[in-house]
Amino acid sequence: MTSAPKTVGVIGGGRMGAGIAQSFATAGSVVTVVESGTEAAAAALERIGAGLRRAEERGHLDEPAERVTRRVTVVPAVDALSADTELVVEAVPEDAGLKSRVLKAAEEAVGGTTVLATNTSSLSVADLAAVLDRPDRFLGMHFFNPVPASALVEIVVAPDTAAHTVEAALEWTKALGKQDVVVRDSPGLALGLEAIRMVEEGVAAPEAIDDAMRLGYKHPMGPLRLTDLVGLDVRLAIAEYLHATLGERFAPPRLLREKVARGELGHKTGQGFYPW
Repeated sequence: MTSAPKTVGVIGGGRMGAGIAQSFATAGSVVTVVESGTEAAAAALERIGAGLRRAEERGHLDEPAERVTRRVTVVPAVDALSADTELVVEAVPEDAGLKSRVLKAAEEAVGGTTVLATNTSSLSVADLAAVLDRPDRFLGMHFFNPVPASALVEIVVAPDTAAHTVEAALEWTKALGKQDVVVRDSPGLALGLEAIRMVEEGVAAPEAIDDAMRLGYKHPMGPLRLTDLVGLDVRLAIAEYLHATLGERFAPPRLLREKVARGELGHKTGQGFYPW
């Protein structure tokens, strides 16, 4: 029988981090979320609580939401993570430098048997592992948005990731009631960029592209609506990284740069490819 880790740290309390924290708390883990600043910390806890209340209303919880919420605490810094934390998932913005600093700090705060995971959707896991003393305990656990409702977790294996680290991640994924796919480390994010280029070139409206992906390919939501939820600024940062790493195929579309310059960042600003 699979079981969730007893203790989990989640670095970053935004939409993805809150969803990851909610999922592990629901599975019985005691979760510590790292989020600096009083307002950001309060917002993270409210995000998790609201998600749990929605899950309870839909009959998706086996216990009251309030009880699950009590298993979640928010701390202001990575060094507040306990040394006996079994798993730490980094879920900060897609900035390679920021992720490297956060992961290194986490490795210094926790014990030698803790598994470290990055939730990156596009950056090289091997590159992030380069700053760590124990790269064998590190891998990618890429959750999909929205985390509580999404069935898939992509397990990304870097060259130095140990087999027992992968085995632990697979067990924890199953304990969350999610399906794993194991992939070799390879950065990439082509679908969202191609959808933006289609809008830029006048091929179709955002709604039409998203409808085609939902109805034709059974995606839970289209790539442009998902881009709005992720944040156009995040998509741009990823594209710039991939462009520098992998070449012209991943060059950011002009439309993406223009929207970010206008402050149309998606859901968080009220306007992206859709009004919110």
